This record gives sequence, C-alpha cells and structure tokens, in this order.
Amino acid sequence: MGFFKRHQGRASYALFTNYSHYLPGFGGMTGLFLLFLLGSLLGSLISGVFVLMMGSSESVMQYSMLIAYPVSFIPPLLYASAKSRRNEFFDKGYALDSNNFGARGGFAMAVIVSIATLAAAFVCEPVSVMLPDMPETLKKSLELLMDGPLWAALLSVSIFAPLFEEWLCRGLVLRGLMKHMNPTGAILVSAAFFAILHMNPWQAIPAFLLGILFGYVYYRTGSLKLTMLMHCVNNTFSLLLSKVPGLEDIESFMDILSPWAYAGIYVACVLMLASAVILITGIPVKDTKMGGCDEVDALSID
Repeated sequence: MGFFKRHQGRASYALFTNYSHYLPGFGGMTGLFLLFLLGSLLGSLISGVFVLMMGSSESVMQYSMLIAYPVSFIPPLLYASAKSRRNEFFDKGYALDSNNFGARGGFAMAVIVSIATLAAAFVCEPVSVMLPDMPETLKKSLELLMDGPLWAALLSVSIFAPLFEEWLCRGLVLRGLMKHMNPTGAILVSAAFFAILHMNPWQAIPAFLLGILFGYVYYRTGSLKLTMLMHCVNNTFSLLLSKVPGLEDIESFMDILSPWAYAGIYVACVLMLASAVILITGIPVKDTKMGGCDEVDALSID
C-alpha cells in the first residue's frame, strides 16, 4: 500500500515533482541535449505545417514560434520522467524545487535575486557590446518575436522560457551534475549547457554569465521558483525595454547615457550584485554537495 499512498495526487506532468530521482551526469546531460535538438526539429516541422495551413503572414509566423518552442522540450520531458520513475524504487532523489531561503524567507529572497539579476545584466552588457554585429537573419527572427503582440511575446519569453529552460538547465542538469562533481564545476558546466541551448553567441555569452548566477542561487537555495523568477525578470525587462518608443533600436545603454552616468550606474550595479551574492552566500546549505536541495527517499512498495 505504501506505493499507492505515495503516488496519490501526483501528476505525471508536474515539472517540480516528477523528476526528483533522475540525476543525470555528463552522459545524461548530453542525451538531454540531443533530445532537445530532436524536439526542436519536431517543433520546426509542426510549426512549418501550421504555416502552410494558415499562410505565411507575420502573425502566423509569430504564433508558429509559440508552438515550436514548447514542443522542443517534450522529448527530454518524457525521457527524464521515465528515468525518474525507474530509479525511484531503488535510489533516493533530490527535489527539483526546495525552499531553503534561510532566515530572510522567500519574499525577501525573491526581491534580492531580482535586483541581483538586473544588476548582473547591466554588468554583463559590455561583453555583449564587444561581439560583432548579429547576422541579419537572426536579428529578424528575434525582432519577429519581440515585435508581435505583447501577450504573445510575454508568453514566450516571460513564461515559456523561464519555465522550460530552468526546469532543464537548473532542475535537471545542474542538480544532476552536483551529484557527480563539485558544486563549482557543476555550476559552470550547467551554465555552459544553458549557453549552448541558445544556439548563437549573441545570446549564449550573456546566458553563460547569468547562468552562473542562476546556478549559484539554485545551489544555495534549491529553489527552482527563484531561478524561474530571475529568468523571467531578465527576459521581461529586456522585452518591455524594447517596447519603449525611442529605445527599441538601441544596442547598449552606452548609446543613451553619458559616459559618467553609465560609469556611475555600472559601479552601483557591481555593488548591488556583490551585496546580493554576499546575502545569498549567507544562506546555510543542507549538504555541501547538493546545496539546498531537499532529499527525497526511494518509494516504498510494501
């Protein structure tokens, strides 16, 4: 009866609870990436059929992108679920989402990590500026997403991206790597995985740098909710900024701020980011290897 009691009310699609016993190492991480590529191909085929049926107008192209993106994650979702279900009878697992917020509590941590995210994005901006100009095809593809209806853009960049990418990059990959290697290496490798997932250096390099911050927050707190919030804050800020008249075409804040103003804001962001990291570091971890992730026992079948 233990098996049935432990499974009551459990949904097979639950992103937070259905994968706790799958802890992928390097091989598993590679497999998840290949499955993501397979899902991307499948999503492209489905969106292509949608465009053929509905026409090739700009609005149809925008909606086809909304279809293709979540489809990309279906193969890794199914694979990870099957692996976790197989392992849960024999091995203990670690929850994808925990609440190791320390003495400050969840709300305070949400504010701290949101500020840290915006500060980190500004601090990382000079790195993006040093990159060569983005290819026109990629630029048009991103503009198609950003220039569409606000609700569609918000759904894609503020909900879908934080939900699915954090589930994969932090919830599965980072949590799994922490089981197999030291936390610093796991954070760096998972950040690189996060970067490669974007498939182009103009998004990958900032994603790697932010991925280190996201990974560190996840290690200290075990909270996938916090990293999803951080991802949402970063993407939503960029999206809303692109909707402000006169700012839609700027490449950098350097284009609209004086050198002294830019330097002052930059120093302030460095200080805010450093202060946030110190506060996050003050959270005691439950396990030096698995950080703030709660342990989940193997299921009983008695």
